[in-house]
Amino acid sequence: MPKPKEIVLKRSEEIEGIPIEAPWFDDVERLEDVVRGYTRIGFQATHLGKAVEIWKKVEEKRAKGEEVRVFLGYTSNIISSGLREIIAWLVKEGKVDVIVTTAGGVEEDFIKALKPFLLGDWNVDDALMREKGINRIGNIFVPNDRYIEFEKYMIPFFERILKIEEKEGRPLTASEFIYELGRYMDEKLGKEKYRSVIYWAYRRKVPVFCPAITDGSIGDMLYFFKEERGDRKLIIDIANDIVKLNNLAVTAKETASIILGGSLPKHAIINANLFRGGTDYAIYITTAIPWDGSLSGAPPSEGVSWGKIKAKADYVEIWADATLVFPILVWMVMKA
Repeated sequence: MPKPKEIVLKRSEEIEGIPIEAPWFDDVERLEDVVRGYTRIGFQATHLGKAVEIWKKVEEKRAKGEEVRVFLGYTSNIISSGLREIIAWLVKEGKVDVIVTTAGGVEEDFIKALKPFLLGDWNVDDALMREKGINRIGNIFVPNDRYIEFEKYMIPFFERILKIEEKEGRPLTASEFIYELGRYMDEKLGKEKYRSVIYWAYRRKVPVFCPAITDGSIGDMLYFFKEERGDRKLIIDIANDIVKLNNLAVTAKETASIILGGSLPKHAIINANLFRGGTDYAIYITTAIPWDGSLSGAPPSEGVSWGKIKAKADYVEIWADATLVFPILVWMVMKA
């Protein structure tokens, strides 16, 4: 039997690798120099560092005129937060080609152009908040007057959509509905529209897909609109959007999938890429865990098993709150 010392100090094999270390602060002057050293820090810092490298590679290819179609997916809480303005900037600057989001990702973007959401607190009396008509998204407060103001705009907008559909003799797809919403913002709203994702997607002709467009306040407003009118003429087509979304993946030379959170946007993007044999680049930022078998928590390697991410793809998953790391990621790729 080996002696205790031999067990504890078992001889190791010689291996090569990158030393784990952070930048020495005497040698750096800017935050960017610290973040550039993330790949050597370990844990999720290394993953963030790799995400910077992947996205930079995509941007370098695009700068050379090579086609890498960038798909960006995010859940509504991303727009609830201040990440909304960063995404709007990316669209304005032509860094995103296709967007997939949830209903909240559309309507909250519009509502914020009317009145801002407010910084609140995690620890509140939610029953009292309900009495006061204040909705809570984590530590973000959304008073009900935001939705009341939203309705004032949406009912006339539905009337406009109904006229367009009657003129064209067909229902608009959800992406066409959102495009028209961007046009509507351009006509009706002031300077606050310049920080809107939907507005810039309209201006840059970036399609915004939302297969679950009725799952939110837009659905509530549609219910009011249809019930008060007593008819069912207004229809939003999601079937033709799936053809359009899939073909945007199929016809691309290469694709990059950047996904904040999970849920429907994540699956819609990687499933579209299944039809071309998988995406070439993938960056996931999530706090979801894989152990319950949910799509939200499924790592990129699981996507490889489905053919939604190429086996030789360049991919990384960052387990972190997107509000912490996405601003750093965007700055390092686009500005540093």
